[in-house]
Amino acid sequence: MIALMVPPDDAGWEEKHRFTSEVTALLAARYGRWACGWHWAVGEGGGGGVVTHWCCDSHSVGRPEATAAKVVASLLEWRDWLEDLAARFVQLAPPAGANAEDRSWHLERAATRLVTVVVDRTGAECGWYGLCHTVLKWFLSSTGMGAEDAKNAVDTAIGGQFKSWTVPSRTLIDTVGEDLAVELTGVQPYRER
Repeated sequence: MIALMVPPDDAGWEEKHRFTSEVTALLAARYGRWACGWHWAVGEGGGGGVVTHWCCDSHSVGRPEATAAKVVASLLEWRDWLEDLAARFVQLAPPAGANAEDRSWHLERAATRLVTVVVDRTGAECGWYGLCHTVLKWFLSSTGMGAEDAKNAVDTAIGGQFKSWTVPSRTLIDTVGEDLAVELTGVQPYRER
């Protein structure tokens, strides 16, 4: 099916972009919203994601069979990433009934670990911080926080401190984690654990 959707070799940027959008709609309709990130690739052309099987529309759309194979490989790679994140979210979530101090420690730890894994997977290339922002929002939502509250908390903690093509310092990552924990609990996370 995907091979039949591939535009001709001489297609321009708009046609290739339309193809990617149509494939995204097809995959989301068939598999669910999780599939929407299948083409969020590492680097400048991909928007700062984790997918390595897809680059960008202009470089990845080519012969129909090869393009379809890239789409499938990218979708599987994206799914693996999401499953890895889901497992991490479970491991990093504050335990039910945790007091504010324990919750703060768990949130700070989760944020620093999740930022670090995003940096590692994206190489801190162009736009990596967008995925970082999304991952932190997803994590907070997985703990029961509403989407808007999660977005606001992450916006406040990150506050434009991450930049493309720049690996954040350990100190900055720790600061973002601590700021997020304090924003959500009102308590400084303690470090003696």
